Amino acid sequence: MGIIAKQSFYNSVSIGLAFLIGAVNTVYLYPTHMGSALQGLVVALLALSNLVQPFISFGVQFAVIKFYSSSETKEEKDKLLSFSLYLPLFVFTLLLTIGFFFQDQIIDFIASENDGLGKYAYMILAVAFSTAMFEVFFNWLRIQLHSVFGNFLKEFYPRALIFILLLAYAFEAVDLDGFILALIIGYYIRLLVVVSYSLIIYTPKFHFSLPLQFKSILRYSLLIFMSGTAASLILDIDKSMISNILTVENVAYYSVAIFIAAVIEFPGRAMFQIISPIVAQAINDDNASLLNDLLKKSANNLLLLSGLLFLLINLNLNDFYTLVNLGDYIVALEVVLIVSLGKLFTMSMGCLNNIITNSKYYGYVFWFSTASAVLAVVLNLFLIQWYGIIGAAYATLMVIALINFLKIVLVQLKYKINPYGRKTLLTLGIISLLYLMVPQIKFDFDPLLALVLRSMLIGVIFILLAYFLRLTEDLQQLMGRVFPFRK
Repeated sequence: MGIIAKQSFYNSVSIGLAFLIGAVNTVYLYPTHMGSALQGLVVALLALSNLVQPFISFGVQFAVIKFYSSSETKEEKDKLLSFSLYLPLFVFTLLLTIGFFFQDQIIDFIASENDGLGKYAYMILAVAFSTAMFEVFFNWLRIQLHSVFGNFLKEFYPRALIFILLLAYAFEAVDLDGFILALIIGYYIRLLVVVSYSLIIYTPKFHFSLPLQFKSILRYSLLIFMSGTAASLILDIDKSMISNILTVENVAYYSVAIFIAAVIEFPGRAMFQIISPIVAQAINDDNASLLNDLLKKSANNLLLLSGLLFLLINLNLNDFYTLVNLGDYIVALEVVLIVSLGKLFTMSMGCLNNIITNSKYYGYVFWFSTASAVLAVVLNLFLIQWYGIIGAAYATLMVIALINFLKIVLVQLKYKINPYGRKTLLTLGIISLLYLMVPQIKFDFDPLLALVLRSMLIGVIFILLAYFLRLTEDLQQLMGRVFPFRK
């Protein structure tokens, strides 16, 4: 896994930095300078743009990855890349036209519970289009196995942009109107950069004729679009429903907790940027051995890394909230544990999602996602009313568990492979042991000192147990380089 390991490492660095600066934004700058109401407003607007984005991209960015390696000539590859630009542009033009004629009705619907959402409704479509086109060009880079810079733009850049704008807002260099406008401009600067870099790496000859696999590509894009729409609904419907059922302040509390839980996913986000084109190549070449190897190795590595992050986050949560003095945000403390369990389950599957998306069984994802989206709406509708933001967390966990289980069953039935084995049980055993054992040790110190000491204890015990149980080859090689005297 040479190229995977190398680019995953660099991607991990940029994602790690992104999460770090995102943490400063989410748990300090937003609450301190904007307050929970305005933080909730901005987060809700970005969540709504994420719901619109799949309608514009129409799934074509994933079609690029699936069909590029099976296109036999350069001309066919270039036609595929050209089509991946024209389709989102056509859809965006259509949505823009609809928005122009039904502007008042759309704004009234969006602003039914919050006037601020209606005032800045233009941001939703503007950011959605920029993000959709960015994803297309980023996937151009991924199929050329140049994921590092694109990943930097995808993960680090938006958080750094918000960091700069929050500082500007804190020093009264911009008001909220200026913040929103500058945020939109920043997203389009990112798009311009990724377009330029993509064309430097590979400049296709643009064609207006359709690729030979047009019908298959369009069918695949349509199903992935519908699946992606449902998946986006699952990811962001909770925030949107919280803002409607409760208040935008609760969106802020919930978003901070979700952000903290999402740190568990960062090793996977780094790996998937580079592994997806390799999975597609293995499927197109019908290389079952490589496919099984990719699944097992990615699952073992991700469960190990994400398991460590799960422990570091949840066992230090009280000290962290105390340290950063989040005040009212502490009402969402339980949300972190609930959602992080779902994130850990997802990471334990390795590249299984990539296998389904790039296989001939991709149609199943639509039905899984649709069922999960309907379930998400129903569960959130009732659980938020009954239990507030904790109910939203439980709804998220239940939906994640259902869709992951269905995907595991599908891959087992169709490919006779699954991500789990003896090492999975050993890793889960270590996670459970430390989760139960560490809280019994009292760290009656200053919150920062307690957090550092507890993290060091968790990290040392976890890594040593993983090494001596030989849970992953990558850890064995790393420790071998650090301690070369060991055989």
